Amino acid sequence: MILPKERDPRFITLRRGGTLTDSDHQLLALWAASCAEHVLHLFESEQPSDPRPRQAIEQIRAWSRGEIRMSDSRAAGGHAMAAARPLTGAARHAAFAAGQAGVVAHVAAHELGAAAYAIKAARAAVPKADAEVAGRRECSWQREQLPEEIRELVLDDQRLRNDICWGVFEC
Repeated sequence: MILPKERDPRFITLRRGGTLTDSDHQLLALWAASCAEHVLHLFESEQPSDPRPRQAIEQIRAWSRGEIRMSDSRAAGGHAMAAARPLTGAARHAAFAAGQAGVVAHVAAHELGAAAYAIKAARAAVPKADAEVAGRRECSWQREQLPEEIRELVLDDQRLRNDICWGVFEC
């Protein structure tokens, strides 16, 4: 479970009664796509003929540019998560990261799911003794990618949801 029981209004768009602007929603989507793409090779090396996670990342970027509908990106995210289910380890987490990124168009708070699963993928891709360092390195890389406009929002979200995101944001 990566979503809180009570939705944070900062991740609900203005038109739905929250405080999230469309431009910040798009930035969250693009950041989530970057997090997922950073570990996508871990899926593609194991499942080279399955395009679903890559398509989810492409769709969320297309949504952020206004080229497709939210429902198209959400569907692509669901397909990426379906690609993850039969797998284990780094490939599974990388596909889930792409799926979470894809559904940010529908629920902005999934941005943290994309980041958390990417960190889990990075941890799972190395020997157990190196997992903690790999996770911290991935978390730091992600933070370096944060646009200034959403930086404080995401960092606060990480602080608030770290416990339900497997404690991966301690970097």
